[in-house]
Amino acid sequence: MIQTEMFCFQCEQTAGGKGCTRVGVCGKDSRVANLQDLLLYQLKGIAYLGDQLLKQGKKIDQYTTRFMMDALFSTLTNVNFDEKRFVKYILEAQTVKENLKNQVGSLQNVPAAVDYRLPEDVEKMIEDGKKVGILADEIDEDIRSLRELLIYGIKGMAAYAHHAARLGKQDENINNFFFTALARTLDNSISADELFNLNMELGKMNFRCMQILDEAHTQTFGHPQPTEVLISKKKGPFIIVSGHDLKDLKELLEQTEGKGINIYTHGEMLPAHGYPELKKYKHLVGNYGGAWQDQQKEFDGIPGCILMTTNCLQKPKDSYKDRIFTTGVVGFDGVAHIEEVDGKKDFTPIIQKALELGGWQEDEEEKKILVGFGHHTVLGIANKIIDAVKSGQIKHFFLIGGCDGAKPGGNYYTEFAEKTPKDTLILTLACGKYRFNKKDFGTIGEFPRLLDIGQCNDAYSALVIAIELAKAFNCDVNDLPLTLVLSWFEQKAVAILLTLLSLGLKNIYLGPSLPAFVSPNILQVLVEKFNIKPISNPEKDLNEILSRK
Repeated sequence: MIQTEMFCFQCEQTAGGKGCTRVGVCGKDSRVANLQDLLLYQLKGIAYLGDQLLKQGKKIDQYTTRFMMDALFSTLTNVNFDEKRFVKYILEAQTVKENLKNQVGSLQNVPAAVDYRLPEDVEKMIEDGKKVGILADEIDEDIRSLRELLIYGIKGMAAYAHHAARLGKQDENINNFFFTALARTLDNSISADELFNLNMELGKMNFRCMQILDEAHTQTFGHPQPTEVLISKKKGPFIIVSGHDLKDLKELLEQTEGKGINIYTHGEMLPAHGYPELKKYKHLVGNYGGAWQDQQKEFDGIPGCILMTTNCLQKPKDSYKDRIFTTGVVGFDGVAHIEEVDGKKDFTPIIQKALELGGWQEDEEEKKILVGFGHHTVLGIANKIIDAVKSGQIKHFFLIGGCDGAKPGGNYYTEFAEKTPKDTLILTLACGKYRFNKKDFGTIGEFPRLLDIGQCNDAYSALVIAIELAKAFNCDVNDLPLTLVLSWFEQKAVAILLTLLSLGLKNIYLGPSLPAFVSPNILQVLVEKFNIKPISNPEKDLNEILSRK
């Protein structure tokens, strides 16, 4: 094992394209990184015991399942940087593990993670974390690559499952898969073929997971509708809501109604404006700012408050640390946190702070953008789209989007979108769209050329649109005049990529850079099986795409 202060390479912007060894580029320090590794080790032990319970024909209780998905979610990039919160998770994991041991009964030859006992001292926990991280096992590079790919996919799916569960939607097969798949990562004898197949199985599970999340959103808030969203400031006190959790936004809207506070979305919350049950609140006035990586600049000293509901938190500057609040799995040392009690959250502290700060002093000139093109809306006009394709009015579809990061290279997607021919439609989703979603791409007949499908949580919508269009044209999805040009940043993007591959989609352009955790041999397998293409430059890639179709 290589001894470093920490080791992490789970996100796209990892140091030098190899791994963060002293401090995370995301901002997490080595102490938090090692506590995250120890938590994951505990979760692997829990997974092994849960898998044994399932093999005995028994069920895993809801508390254990929710703890598993929430604790996994907490280890995603840019979610939780709070050392105390991780210690709490690790201690709770020990209790969960002991409870499962009692249910499973006596076992022989179990992995070390099952019998691991926590020290009482936090410093010793951190030292233990260093011993059980990514590089702890002396295993083949390709095995490690496939194992980490699986772990990051599991983490990504846990985020989607967390959101669905908060709205009352769960699937027992998905819940069980967290345990069976994570348990296999403790098996150093597993073959590359077995791990590859597990990754493909995870992709299929994640498709179902995104489906139930889509059902949770649309059954709770209605189907998104094309909606113009104000992107300029309005006079008065305000709260900016970032992240992805629509339930948190709904509760905040209810608690601020009639209080004279304007609510703005930020980042991945932008698509909330398309949902009927959210946009009915008149004080949901608009969207502020752009993607998560710009928040230190955009939140700097603003006269209002920010609520971070899920991932995409950056280390807050002192100029707004007193007015940013976290909730759910999100955390940062020294930042006020709003807990959930009996299924409800009391947002009084952030409401009072917003009123105290007073907000912006005057209105800005109005500017608006269009959102709300989920699968229900797009498929509602599918016949018109099909006719436009058959008549030659629409020549090609580009899905340009995904997770965005701060590392150089993201401008590729702006240039690519700008260079797409005028007779092509652009579908977009996730925070990658902030590279270009405020630009005017014009129209093709009655269709806007840029159709915003929603959050990364709405990737299911994009897949449904592609699958249904393929059915209408009586062809395979790969035969559609459709190209996926995707940016990836963190583990939810890994889960989505595995879903795309498990569905057999090919010729995906991926960037800004390839994952550091994918070994050269495994990359070669993905290229050979799926023709994954690293992005090069927009003009070259566009010429290649359009000459092929």
